[in-house]
Formats: sequence, C-alpha cells, structure tokens
Amino acid sequence: MYAVNYHRASSVADAAKRGGGDAKYLSGGMTLLPAMKTRLAAPSDLVDLSRLEELRGVRISGRTVTIGAATTHYEVSTDAGLKSAFPLLCRFASLIGDPAVRYKGTIGGSIANNDPAADYPAALVALGATVVTDKREIAAEDFFTGLFETALDDGEIVTAVRFDIPEKAGWEKFRNPASRYAIVGVFVAKKGDGVRVAVTGAGDDGVFRSKEIEAALAKGLDQKALDGISVPSDGLMGDIHASPEYRANLIAVMAKRAVAQAAG
Repeated sequence: MYAVNYHRASSVADAAKRGGGDAKYLSGGMTLLPAMKTRLAAPSDLVDLSRLEELRGVRISGRTVTIGAATTHYEVSTDAGLKSAFPLLCRFASLIGDPAVRYKGTIGGSIANNDPAADYPAALVALGATVVTDKREIAAEDFFTGLFETALDDGEIVTAVRFDIPEKAGWEKFRNPASRYAIVGVFVAKKGDGVRVAVTGAGDDGVFRSKEIEAALAKGLDQKALDGISVPSDGLMGDIHASPEYRANLIAVMAKRAVAQAAG
C-alpha cells in the first residue's frame, strides 16, 4: 500500500465536496481495496460513505423497492419487508461472496465499481432498475458502460437503486469455488413489457442482456423453450476458470435453471 488521505464523510453533501479528481469513494471496499493493493487504483484520497445513515436501508412502497447505496448484502438478505415482498432478492444477496463480503460489501459499491463478476449488475439490468445518484437518475442498462466502467461522472455518488417487483423472477449462478463470485450468473425477470435476461461474469464488456434467450422466452417463462438454445461465445471472457465456449454453455444451463425457478 501507499500513503492515502482518509476522510469519513458526515453527509452526502460533505462527501461530494471531498470527491472528484484523484479521490475515490469507499463503501465496502470489496473491489477498491484489492485494486489499491495491486496498484490498479491509486487514489490520493478515500472518502468513506459506509457510515452515512441516509444511504442505508430498504424501503418498500407498493411494488416499488428502494435500497440505499450503503446497505450491505447481509442487510438485504435479512430484510423482513423484502422477504415478504420479493424473497428472491434476499436469496440473491445471501449468495454473494462469503460472510465477510456480505457483512461489509454494499449494493452501491458493487455497482459503482462494476466488477465483471459482481452479481448486482445482472439483477438491476434484468429488473429494469434505476440508479439514483446525488445529481440524477440513470437507467441501469445505461449505467453499466463497460468492464469496471459506469456512466458516473467524477465526484458523482450513487445514493440508491430503485425498481418495481417483477411478476416472476429467477436467479442462478455458477460460482467460483474459492471466491463464490459468478463465473456465470443469469437473472431472469418477467414484467408487463416482457421477459428480460441479464448475464454477469461472462461478458468481455461486463453485464449484458441475452437477446437469444429473451427471444426464446418471448411467449413466456417456459423452460422447454430453451431446449437446444445456442448462445454465441463471441464477446465472452476466457480465463483460467472457463473458456468462452464453456461460459456460453453455462449461460444456457443457468438460464434454464433460473426460468424453472421463476416459473415454479
């Protein structure tokens, strides 16, 4: 590590004043701190958002869910209101990483860093969610712009995410046995405007929607509609864990499991 100035923000407004330039916002630190250790990131200042109560909590109004950016994965997984209204998201959050990651990692940090193996980008894109910042609102599909890249401007702070609970939804991922992060994860959501399918852990450019699977499910959530589905390997990642071709096959397999879960 190296010398860095640490600031504990007292409010979102205070954090905004300290941000920008070479400063980075710190929430759970699950992506940022390892990047700093390997010198992939070298901020001059860290502005800690993790203790801001205005950024914490789950709020449900009708069928609309709003989750504060500093809400941890553990808090999402155990929220009583969410367990009643949308239990799939509680299960989803309970499968992120390991207990240490779930107790410290936050939804805002997860999406702001846009790690290609992160789970939340797939959920937000499939749900047609909105990312709320201290300056504006951004559709999730427009928010994630590439590997570790987002539409956030310098100094802009994610304050919450908002989405409507879908009619049906399913989530399955093939986990790295060590980290529990997604080698491939597929989130399927059925809403009034049709079925949306988002994939994480596989794309060279991060999270993406699978047009092939969405087309096959256009008439509804029928697992049989995915029999023989072929997902192209072009644009998929290849690494020590899985080749692009293997990931393409995993996308089809995880999608079938997610559809079965949603339909059931």
